[in-house]
Amino acid sequence: MAKGRGRDGRGEPNFDVPEGRASNPADLDLRLSRADRAGGGVARRATETKGRRAESPERPLATAKARPRKARRRSLLGRFVYAGVVLGLWACIGIAGLVAYHASQLPPIDQLAVPKRPPNIAILASDGSLLANRGETGGRVVGIKELPPYLPRAFVAIEDRRFYGHFGVDPVGILRAIGQNLTRRGVAQGGSTLTQQLAKNLFLTPERSASRKIQEAILALWLEHKYTKDEILELYLNRVYFGAGAYGVEAAAQRYFGKPAKAVTLAEAAMLGGLVQAPSRLAPNRNLPAAQARAAQVLAAMEELGFAKPADVKVALAQPARPAGARGGGSANYVADLVMDVLDDFLPKFESDIVISTTVDTALQTAAEKALVDELNQKGAKFNVAQGAVVSMRPDGAIRALVGGRDYAQSQFNRATTAKRQPGSAFKPFVYLAAVEHGLTPDTVREDAPINIKGWNPENYSRDYRGPVTLRDALAHSLNTVAVRLGQEVGPKTVVQTAQRLGIASPLQANGSIALGTSEVTPLELVGAYASFANGGLGVIPYVIAGIKTGDGKVLYKRKEGGLGRVIDPNAVSMMNAMMHETFVSGTAKKADIPGWDLAGKTGTSQDFRDAWFVGFSATLVTGVWLGNDDGESTKKVSGGNLPGEIWKAYMTTALKGQTPTMLPGAKTWRNRAPVEQPPATTGATGGVLGALLGEPQPAPRVAAATPPRAGQRKDDRNFIEKLFGVGE
Repeated sequence: MAKGRGRDGRGEPNFDVPEGRASNPADLDLRLSRADRAGGGVARRATETKGRRAESPERPLATAKARPRKARRRSLLGRFVYAGVVLGLWACIGIAGLVAYHASQLPPIDQLAVPKRPPNIAILASDGSLLANRGETGGRVVGIKELPPYLPRAFVAIEDRRFYGHFGVDPVGILRAIGQNLTRRGVAQGGSTLTQQLAKNLFLTPERSASRKIQEAILALWLEHKYTKDEILELYLNRVYFGAGAYGVEAAAQRYFGKPAKAVTLAEAAMLGGLVQAPSRLAPNRNLPAAQARAAQVLAAMEELGFAKPADVKVALAQPARPAGARGGGSANYVADLVMDVLDDFLPKFESDIVISTTVDTALQTAAEKALVDELNQKGAKFNVAQGAVVSMRPDGAIRALVGGRDYAQSQFNRATTAKRQPGSAFKPFVYLAAVEHGLTPDTVREDAPINIKGWNPENYSRDYRGPVTLRDALAHSLNTVAVRLGQEVGPKTVVQTAQRLGIASPLQANGSIALGTSEVTPLELVGAYASFANGGLGVIPYVIAGIKTGDGKVLYKRKEGGLGRVIDPNAVSMMNAMMHETFVSGTAKKADIPGWDLAGKTGTSQDFRDAWFVGFSATLVTGVWLGNDDGESTKKVSGGNLPGEIWKAYMTTALKGQTPTMLPGAKTWRNRAPVEQPPATTGATGGVLGALLGEPQPAPRVAAATPPRAGQRKDDRNFIEKLFGVGE
């Protein structure tokens, strides 16, 4: 068959038998070769090329085998790269999922807001100095511009040196912390930035978990987006915990150094900066060596970063910070507790920081505490007396000093305002006042002799009797039988009403023993009642709050003049002061007399020497002292004239120093007055109701014109006394 191509150019099959080959059909090879198959040309060329390479004598075998090995290497590296990329993508997806999940557990970003800081209550003395802080934080909010520059820098240096460079989370810091923790070089670290710490304090619980750390990082990013670096640092400084109930640098500076944060030194700033790592372990008032060692680390970091000059650091290291002793040994906290007890009567609700001005004098507060503590330290064990209280106020009721116990740190129970104890003979002035208001005078004679009232036989402290005595001498020497006789003359109910008129709010039992002070009262209300004698007969309600302002100075409350009005006739005041003055001249209080001063008062001792009292006053200051044991255990013959009198004199000598002595109200009328001739008293004569019952002749009673408490007395005064003494609704 002839060779040729069709019109379309395709080749025709060729069946010609090659020359020299048989034409027998059986000899024909009709199988398809590689070239006749699809792609055969390519396969043939590849085969031919391979054949040529195999046949080439110039190419060594090693070279031929090298290329497949390199390809295999490249293939393995590619697989690793590919696997790494895939794993990285999955890791990113996983992290994104974790972040999204934990973000979903938080409030929506557009609803996030920094929670309000609980309001602080700054309680100030009358001179404006700080007595104590109350509230959950323990100190007021301070602006970063108020602080010395080295104070915030101390925190940045030791807690987050890249604070101004990171975006809320510091990867370098995290890696460094991991490295230190793994190699255990130095102190183990957590890697949290200041922003993360703030986020934890503001929004999260103290729980330590991976979940919380993720949320912490998310919130830190939000804070960095929302606030400037200085705003974040200011928030941090006002929210971080420093131990001992102090939140924020102001509270910490006051708690540990007794000064505002703006006044701390470089050494003190370094100690505060180091304290936040472990507030309990590093508190300077608990572990001063550890606190100073940590402060040295902070100073070194500040010098390294250029936050403090080397010379200043050298001085700070040479003179490390030390905690200040609590002013007044902590007794000002009793005042603060009283303020908090009555605050809601004056300001029920407030959402921002407030400043409360009190009537307390810091010098007098310190003097009162020193007098009490020194006496108990020296003689407490000998006389088996463990506790005491001191209350001192102006005659208008303004509290100048109040000590509720021997040591506030050991016992926060305020014995000055809360402990109700038997006043003993310190209650007798109310009996004598009732008698004076019924026509008797200091020169009236009554019999000091045994008396029996339905089987009750009260005795004098000395267990002897003087016979006929004037009321002046009977009160000065605290004769029980005369007091009981007077109580029976005027009637126990009258005695109770008289005491209540002067401000005694505790329940009183109207029985015969009321004349000897068997009904319990608090030191504060007893001293408040005595103030009516010191001011000329006006009823007072003890008060400690003079005014309240907001942190920015807005006046919320200011005390106005007020009280209970006249409760004692001026003539009766004059007679009572004359009789109580005699206790300092010749009676049970003569050891407490202060030369040059016109003083009056009364001692008191309860049954079995369980309570000992001394309440006395000048024209400018009324002070009461109580001693005893919380469990009611008897003392070893502590009476009002010994230990309490010594404390009273020590305090009043300091308190009155520098003042001009002033006569007591009505002193000229009855002081050193010649006794009026009295008819001779027969043995057993009593007078009054009891005398009438016994058939003795009695003069017609004369009642002094005492003005009752004015109607419409100030509401806040009434609320105060109801809150303080538990009476009212």
